[in-house]
Amino acid sequence: MDVMTALLPMAAQVCPKAPPGAVGPTNEITSYVLWGVIVLFGLGIIIAIGAIIAGRVFSLPHASKVGVISVVVVFACAIAYLVLPGMLNGILGRGCI
Repeated sequence: MDVMTALLPMAAQVCPKAPPGAVGPTNEITSYVLWGVIVLFGLGIIIAIGAIIAGRVFSLPHASKVGVISVVVVFACAIAYLVLPGMLNGILGRGCI
């Protein structure tokens, strides 16, 4: 057991690193993905509101129900989009083993 306790602090200090030159492109791709998700949230809300309005105008109750459900789903996904990264960061820490 003395060997394990001696190796444990060394193993706890190992952190993953990106290869040299990969940080810039990785950050750029991540930012594009994040902006794409934000745009999709906006489109989802616009389409959901359109479904609600079209359902009311053309007397289509199922379209209105789908629109309301869509608004709720988009807001639930937006909340998850804000909460889940913090939860993962709390569980995984800094990513060090």
